[in-house]
Amino acid sequence: MKTFAQHITNFYLNIDRVPAVPPGVEVLDPYNSEEVRTIVREFYFKYYNDREPRIFLIGINPGRHGAGVTGIGFTDPIRLDHACHIPNGFDPRPELSSKFIYQLIEAWGGVKAFYRKFYFSSVSPLGFTQDGKNLNYYDTPGLQNGWDSFMIKSLKTQLAAGGSKNIAFVLGRGKNYQYLNQMNEKHGLVKTLWPLPHPRWVMQYRLKKLDIYIQEYITKLHQALEKISH
Repeated sequence: MKTFAQHITNFYLNIDRVPAVPPGVEVLDPYNSEEVRTIVREFYFKYYNDREPRIFLIGINPGRHGAGVTGIGFTDPIRLDHACHIPNGFDPRPELSSKFIYQLIEAWGGVKAFYRKFYFSSVSPLGFTQDGKNLNYYDTPGLQNGWDSFMIKSLKTQLAAGGSKNIAFVLGRGKNYQYLNQMNEKHGLVKTLWPLPHPRWVMQYRLKKLDIYIQEYITKLHQALEKISH
């Protein structure tokens, strides 16, 4: 029986048959890089090489300064090195979402404790850019509709690796939650979806209340663990 790490690395390192994108949109696929492939193996075998179930936290799609570089959800090169203790040769540019997430992880008790229970995913495992800027899958109808089947299959594959079927979190209370909720109602990915404010939104617009949002995350994560233990 394969471990979570074996399933997940197999998923990320074998993404193929990527759908077409609208004109002007470029796909952000870090997994073609041998350095990223090495990092992905190291990260997941370091923190996920067991058969314990994880609660998913599902973001939008990788950004060009975070997972779009490292291949690890909500993890920029700085946090990959300093928090996860995985040295790398990536350009050490910070990402706001990653900064929030790793403050959350530190408040939880550190990377080992956090990743033992939780896993970061996203609706699309690959990112998108347009005119050199990040693009969300829902920003262009042609992109969301064209990638719908691919994104559903990707999430199902990841959940099958060892995700909790009872509950998952959606990062983003707006369009990401609306889309994922519709997807869940149609395909029955998990029993319950709980929305949380997106890390980037917090860092951009609610920075003065950062501690409050960190605590909100921690409270909800504890509630989720209690829910699946009964």
